[in-house]
Amino acid sequence: MLKANGEQRGLTASGPDPSRPRTRSDTRPAQVIGRATCRNLKGVPRPPIPYSQPYRAPHESEYLEQVLSSGWTHGDGPFTKRASALLAGLTGCESVLLTGSGTHALELASWLLEIGPGDEVIVPSFTFSTTAASIVMTGATPVFVDIDPATGSLDIGAAEAALTERTKAVYVVHYGGVAPDMDLLTAMAARAEIQIVEDNAHGLGARWGGRPCGAFGVLAAQSFHATKNIQCGEGGGLLINKASLRERAEILREKGTDRSRFLRGEIDKYSWIDRGSSYLPSELTVAVLTAQLEDFDTIQRQRHTIWSTYAQSLETWAKQSGATLMSPPPKVEHPAHVFYLLTPDAESRTAMLEHLRAAGVGATFHYIPLHSSVAGQRFGRTPNPCPATDDFASRIVRLPLWPGMTDSQVDRVISSVHDFEPAAP
Repeated sequence: MLKANGEQRGLTASGPDPSRPRTRSDTRPAQVIGRATCRNLKGVPRPPIPYSQPYRAPHESEYLEQVLSSGWTHGDGPFTKRASALLAGLTGCESVLLTGSGTHALELASWLLEIGPGDEVIVPSFTFSTTAASIVMTGATPVFVDIDPATGSLDIGAAEAALTERTKAVYVVHYGGVAPDMDLLTAMAARAEIQIVEDNAHGLGARWGGRPCGAFGVLAAQSFHATKNIQCGEGGGLLINKASLRERAEILREKGTDRSRFLRGEIDKYSWIDRGSSYLPSELTVAVLTAQLEDFDTIQRQRHTIWSTYAQSLETWAKQSGATLMSPPPKVEHPAHVFYLLTPDAESRTAMLEHLRAAGVGATFHYIPLHSSVAGQRFGRTPNPCPATDDFASRIVRLPLWPGMTDSQVDRVISSVHDFEPAAP
């Protein structure tokens, strides 16, 4: 079990200095004033540090004004073309369709693969609900399998053990932008003659073995929710790695019509020809997205600086505390989407979160495993236990990480974690 000892270590430019002797003057009991403010030793209010805060790119307001002035505020305008090209450049994908959300992109993927009643799709249990909900929407059954605790992503052996004659696809989630062994996964999918869809909501800019995440599956979904590295409030994108799917994807995305071809001048009228929905984002949304994508390198540089500071400054604390820090495998190039640690047990996690929140640090846990959720038990199937998922979900603590965090905020997070030490046995 871990506990807060109330002592603050000295800080250096890169974080706490564990070698600095502690004195009585270091004592600083963390407390919450009301529900929004904590105080330092001198009683000066300190604003809380949120878990995440949306980044503001330099040209957002300018681009929004351009859209408003143009009169083209609906979808598939000039900014959609610009943002799609930028996204294609980042992922190496030739065909990109922007959507209103990452959920929309996953739903399009399920429709495009003609998944339906009687089919099964393998999904890691440790993921957001929409990964599975996009399958349930078609009448198919999500089959929940365990994760690899070293990555938080799909356990490929567990996925292979769950294959049946009904399995049509596997939806792999790159948790924190950390992919599983994609060579093993693609080989397994080829043997089973099933498709791979990548839920790459965390993984823009991530790579496995030098290849961009989003380039392995026949389709991949991106999210641009406010909590993601690149954000526009709500938004998403479908990466299409099989050219023959592009035309139907446009139709499904455009309310079941061939309006996209009409807008390109390929036909003289358009009509309803297939199932579909309204999956286009507005140009206002995409104007913000364009500005964000143009500032991708700046965003990533800041995120990686914070991630590395956490990793270096908490290494000794983790060894002493029995905690495990996020540590991507060698073939992974992660995008610094999250920085997490695993406490020794569930009780420690609860106590640590209470301590950090009392210190004004917006740390948090993550998903409730889908196999144990109400909807998961109603709509899905779990052929084998998922012990790694249950354990991982019960011990994870995610630390604040967003571009624009000041050095003092990062140091305060680190100091607050250092204040939390093993309890006596």
